[in-house]
Amino acid sequence: MVFSGVRVLLAEGRARQCLPLIRSLKKHGCIVYALCVSKLDVAYVSRFTDYRILGICDRQRETETKEQIITILKEKKIDVVIPTTDFIAGLLSKNKDEFSLYSKIAIVDYDIFKKAEDKQLTMETCMEANLPCPITLNNVTSIEDIKNNSIHFPIVMKPKIGYGAIGFKVINCFEQLEKELKQVNSISDYIFQEYIPQTDIQYECAMFMDKNQNVKTSLVFSKNRWFPISGGSSTLNITVNRPDIVEICSKLLKKIGWVGAADIDLIQDPRDNTAKIMEINPRVSGSVRIAFDAGTDLALQMLQLLYDKEIIQYEDYKIGRRLRCSQTDLLWFLKSPNRFKAKPNWFSNKKTNDQVFYFSDPIPWFAFTIQGLKNYKKEIKKRS
Repeated sequence: MVFSGVRVLLAEGRARQCLPLIRSLKKHGCIVYALCVSKLDVAYVSRFTDYRILGICDRQRETETKEQIITILKEKKIDVVIPTTDFIAGLLSKNKDEFSLYSKIAIVDYDIFKKAEDKQLTMETCMEANLPCPITLNNVTSIEDIKNNSIHFPIVMKPKIGYGAIGFKVINCFEQLEKELKQVNSISDYIFQEYIPQTDIQYECAMFMDKNQNVKTSLVFSKNRWFPISGGSSTLNITVNRPDIVEICSKLLKKIGWVGAADIDLIQDPRDNTAKIMEINPRVSGSVRIAFDAGTDLALQMLQLLYDKEIIQYEDYKIGRRLRCSQTDLLWFLKSPNRFKAKPNWFSNKKTNDQVFYFSDPIPWFAFTIQGLKNYKKEIKKRS
């Protein structure tokens, strides 16, 4: 095996995308380490992980997290570091020169990373390149900047840097906007854009770019259901053939100079039937298992890029493969008024795999479920 004995650190081990990455890395002969914060993290309980490290992965303790990772790289003689969360990807990119003294880091330089991490900069890039995206306000520093603009309600307010549906608000009037802004530290930390009705399908495009900006993977899957229902993470995905989405996503990543793996979120606007770019995830997606199931191997491409090997190109992928997050898809079923009208049918398991469950490695599914219930209870307690 070309990569036999390569020591790879996955950070963080709680991310569900760790599981398909670990399986691929092991297939290619790597020794897999996982940095975890809990013994319930999926990478910690996976039987395919070689070495488990309990430690700190905390946005509020960035300096400690950084120092700990450097210590691990030195002591364990780690060859490659792969980030699986936005926080770790940003930390590695921001301090890439220092981390690179000890290991190969699977993330772009920070000047490029910022353009993908910051939703405002992503939208500005799209608008400059005439790529379809929601109308987005620039240089908003006060509520007057919004009042004096031609944008119409409802509008979306969300953090410039964030993930999932955290901080996502649909604002229907100025009174509601004023109320929401009283609860934030700085208006400049938020992005304000037109609201696109979420009555159509959402999409993701998994991409891999080489150093010469050649597209080596471009796989599109629809997000047929998501939770929370008002806007959140996908619960059922299906691979589809959308060359129009591949084209605009390729143009975007080339525009910012991206190299390596990235994932782009889009929403189909029912008003003009156009897929519009919403944001870039500067790492492999939580739904990346669907890319492996459809016949691609992003982990192999990462290794090939880092070791200056010829990068395999995936021209095609299997259409109609499905990926389900059983825990949140159950919540969707319980909450959605369309539970019996879903397409595909909620009870259908045709060509479907779970994001976390593997028959050959079942324990992570149970750990992921327990961890999710604990986090849910904490959130309920926080609100009460």
